[in-house]
Amino acid sequence: MASVRTVQVTFDCAEPRKVADFWKQVLGYVDPPVPPGFDSWDDFEATLPPESQGSAWACQDPDGVGPRLFFQRVPEAKTVKNRVHLDVRVGTGLTGDERVAALEAEADRLEPLGATRVRLMLADEENESCLVMQDVEGNEFCLD
Repeated sequence: MASVRTVQVTFDCAEPRKVADFWKQVLGYVDPPVPPGFDSWDDFEATLPPESQGSAWACQDPDGVGPRLFFQRVPEAKTVKNRVHLDVRVGTGLTGDERVAALEAEADRLEPLGATRVRLMLADEENESCLVMQDVEGNEFCLD
């Protein structure tokens, strides 16, 4: 059996660069290196056929630890809840009010970037508190 070396998470979206810019700010990610022979990604995009310009974007962990995120333009709008979502781990090791405060502080940071709060799910007998949010195109993610 082959072993998996890396994972890329792909998002379907209407505006790939806008969604990538949001996630870069959330996670501290950066754009991948510009292809050889180009001074910028904008220069590279300008060489593509008009229908392909703006159709895809990516970002990556500058330390190479987290997965690469890829964003691709699709014609249909998001209509239902995501079947897969990202958990942004901001409360690891925290419990109770301290955990909720960390989740709320991160939500406060993300809202000006375009994130929307959906609901706070308080701890129960099995799970710690988490805060469900949406990105700039309505894709759900959790502050965990």
